[in-house]
Amino acid sequence: MLCQSCEKRQATTHIKTILNGELKEYNLCPECAAKLGYGSFFGNFGLDIDKIFGSFMESFGNERSAKRCPFCGSSFEDIAKSGKVGCAHCYEEFNEELLPSIQRIHGRTNHTGKLARSAGAEVKIKNEINRCRYELEEAIKTQEFEKAAQLRDKIKELEGNINTASGESK
Repeated sequence: MLCQSCEKRQATTHIKTILNGELKEYNLCPECAAKLGYGSFFGNFGLDIDKIFGSFMESFGNERSAKRCPFCGSSFEDIAKSGKVGCAHCYEEFNEELLPSIQRIHGRTNHTGKLARSAGAEVKIKNEINRCRYELEEAIKTQEFEKAAQLRDKIKELEGNINTASGESK
């Protein structure tokens, strides 16, 4: 998509504004965006997020893989060079390659935030089990063995709830 301002370069910055309840969208190239004061938030601090993310995966870029995402056609080499994942399916296609980088950046690879109200009972139970396991590890480290035993029992009970909910027998 071409820049709506200069109509010469590729638009990479997408601006949405709401003024008096009216939504307006602008697609700008980096040069026009900077001229209009829409520079990168991270650029204001001397950081280029794409380069930072790309450098985390640089070591994997040398493993030239012919594997490509069946949906967007991106290869892992493309992702490592740009620091951008091609589409949501790339996370599944390149899971092995992306996992170490994601873990380095975020510290974890499991979702630890809030759950949607529409999340199923099984998802909520699994989330509770993960929370209890984390607390169990902490209780063992701090030698709170009574609390650890209670958490162990709670984990077993929750795992039993998952098995009965999915129709399995213990």
